[in-house]
Amino acid sequence: MQKTASAKWSGGIKDGKGFISTQTGVLNDAPYGFKSRFEEGPGTNPEELIGAAHAGCFTMALSLQLEQAGMKAESLETKSTVTLEKDGEGFTITSCQLDLKAKIPGADKAAFDKAAQAAKEGCPVSKLFAGNAQITLNAQLES
Repeated sequence: MQKTASAKWSGGIKDGKGFISTQTGVLNDAPYGFKSRFEEGPGTNPEELIGAAHAGCFTMALSLQLEQAGMKAESLETKSTVTLEKDGEGFTITSCQLDLKAKIPGADKAAFDKAAQAAKEGCPVSKLFAGNAQITLNAQLES
């Protein structure tokens, strides 16, 4: 399975502008640039997109883990916070914090925690971060 995305850029780093598109068309020339990445400007940025990918991947993986443990979520809401820090002359993504709110009627807390940990470690985006950035998880279960 392969999925594609593309980026276009024109201009310098601070005055330039870019556009990101995805194979599905969900993003079609979505703007991004220096201001949306390092300041408060309109558009998206790579870290925001990575965070969305991680939140989505983890949440789907958790749904599978829960199902395999005999649980079914009424709702799963995950927020991903990606941290970009200065690293010498460049920048590095150093961490990703996953904050999960799960509503699973009748769920066993220990089984839920085990499923959440397995999803955190097993989702493909988490594996991409492995060894490069710290991944932390705050999982809250509401019954």
